[in-house]
Amino acid sequence: MTYSETLHWLFSQLPMYQRQGKTAFKKDLTNILALSEYLNHPERQFKSIHVAGTNGKGSSSHMLASIFQEAGYKVGLYTSPHLKDFRERIKVNGTCIRKNCIINFVKRNKVFLEQQGLSFFEMTVGMAFEYFAKQQVDIAIIEVGLGGRLDSTNIITPEISVITNIGLDHTQFLGTTLAEIAFEKAGIIKRSIPVVIGESHPETLPVFKEIASKNSSELFLAEALIKNIYPSDLKGSYQQHNIKTVLQTIEVLQNKGWKISLNHIKSGLLKVVENTGLQGRWHILGSKPKIICDTAHNKEGLQYTLKQLTTENYQKLHIVIGVVDDKNLDTILPLFPKEAIYYFCKAQVPRALDSEILKITAFEYQLIGQSYTSVKEAFRQARKSTNSSDLIYIGGSTFVVAEVV
Repeated sequence: MTYSETLHWLFSQLPMYQRQGKTAFKKDLTNILALSEYLNHPERQFKSIHVAGTNGKGSSSHMLASIFQEAGYKVGLYTSPHLKDFRERIKVNGTCIRKNCIINFVKRNKVFLEQQGLSFFEMTVGMAFEYFAKQQVDIAIIEVGLGGRLDSTNIITPEISVITNIGLDHTQFLGTTLAEIAFEKAGIIKRSIPVVIGESHPETLPVFKEIASKNSSELFLAEALIKNIYPSDLKGSYQQHNIKTVLQTIEVLQNKGWKISLNHIKSGLLKVVENTGLQGRWHILGSKPKIICDTAHNKEGLQYTLKQLTTENYQKLHIVIGVVDDKNLDTILPLFPKEAIYYFCKAQVPRALDSEILKITAFEYQLIGQSYTSVKEAFRQARKSTNSSDLIYIGGSTFVVAEVV
């Protein structure tokens, strides 16, 4: 199989949540446990950090990886989804997994993968764990895909568990209340393994405390314990919360014997993009007009990014927006500014909501604009309609951002 044939097989023949939605969601760990045993338990061959949360887990994972790289460690990084290239999901010291490694993994294991009926995400997790083991990483930062308790990554026993925050997202899988979602995220808490909570609420904190207590796991609240933070090259204002979470995590790990200095922390935070290749977080793509994209796609994430938009100086604001079809528009559309000019679009994935439906629904919230059948066309029209003192914001979905960066 060639690389393109291998990717086609990965993407097309097996379910993948990011493309299909809830039909790809598995309600147990049976498959990943079977794959782990088949691969000789690669996740037991390296140390790890497990990161869950509604928002911020990707940024926090990249920050942690950057800091460990600055400290001289060989660092694996598993994240999802990718923006442009599947290989972005699996990196060692910021370098993507090689194409031939992906080809060989599928070729060697294809019969088992098909017989077991593994999902796209399960296969990718197994691929990442085997790659990190073969690369003999010192530590791997593992980002949860969805939820925590039943997520395929939840077969690791990490050095520390991290939960960035809890918001009402993916409610069709994780529950309809903050407490229910917190329970699913808290499923990554392991016996006697410390856990850092980035942000908590009156509804979620009792859940975290109860599960941590049952597991004899020391619990750290980053918001309460971390007073000073350091600058980062990730410029979104919401990153202040993620930085606190990361600093608390590093402090706990320092006490466990990991050799990380203050200089490593400061330089790691300032070199996240350089060290890891992260894109799409308050990502400035151009000036005159200023063009900003951000992958925030739920109420909690968009509250931060849209608030930060109000601090920008511009003559006119142009917003290129697309969403997936299971998004609760009643929770996110009221957050968007009414004075902006909108370019409603549809990303090139099956889950994308039709742009005309988005336009009609947005009109109910006094968000006015035109619909376009593609992100490319919407962005082209936005560029055509702006002058040098305007601002273009692109967001609403990771898939929309992916087609622009």
